[in-house]
Amino acid sequence: MAKLAGAALRIIQTLFYALAFCCAAIILGFYSYFLAVKADRDWVITNQEKAIEGMSGAAVLYTILAVLFTCCLGGVTFFAFLAIVLDVLFCGAFIAIAIMTRDATSCTGNVETPFGNGPSNSPSSGFDGDFGIGSNDTQTYAVSLGRACRYNQVCFAVAIIGAFLFAISAVVQLFLGRHHQREKRFGPSPANNYTAGSGNRKFWQRSSRPKTTHEARDAELATGGLAAGQPDMRPSHETGYTGSTVGNTAAYDSAGKPVNGAGGYHTGPATNY
Repeated sequence: MAKLAGAALRIIQTLFYALAFCCAAIILGFYSYFLAVKADRDWVITNQEKAIEGMSGAAVLYTILAVLFTCCLGGVTFFAFLAIVLDVLFCGAFIAIAIMTRDATSCTGNVETPFGNGPSNSPSSGFDGDFGIGSNDTQTYAVSLGRACRYNQVCFAVAIIGAFLFAISAVVQLFLGRHHQREKRFGPSPANNYTAGSGNRKFWQRSSRPKTTHEARDAELATGGLAAGQPDMRPSHETGYTGSTVGNTAAYDSAGKPVNGAGGYHTGPATNY
């Protein structure tokens, strides 16, 4: 279950980054076109248009890397923290893009576009002369003000969507980082519900499981349960001895005979020669 949860979070995060990439790519594509047309005609390019181009381009690059890193290193503490910070920053960047393109909310009547201001039904300037590479020729086609306004309107809409996606991505990244920390600390077993467990136990760490009866007895004997040279007085479980074959604790004299008539193991009648 833990591995499935982690995989689900990575898939969701990758999906959000893929959608954010699409939003950033749309803005970058339209504003690259706007700037190409204006540069081809030596029109003034404002700092606002340069900022939109730069932020959308950075977002495209970031989302490509984010998809790759989420699949390979999603949840790692350093990368999770870095991704959260960048997601918040790009959320703010897309909010700024939405503010700078808010004039395109309505494309009827007089409109304001990167190609200038005027009636939305004004005709297109086309290639503004002949198509070619001469001093008065152009290589780009300039659309009408109404269509340029609609292009800018699309940028406004996807900027709002992109800001929302980056905000959600930051939250999902936080959950992904916490999940990775829990899995690293306690292990992926669902039996302990992430509240107990050995985690990544090193090979020199002792096991905390209860010892069996035989292990406890062997440990006691190994740590001094029997004095040096003292015979093992444990009961025998061999089938060759039955009845009262349990060794007693009677003392023996120097000749090896029991003192006060106490006997050891009885193996048969004694015979004198």
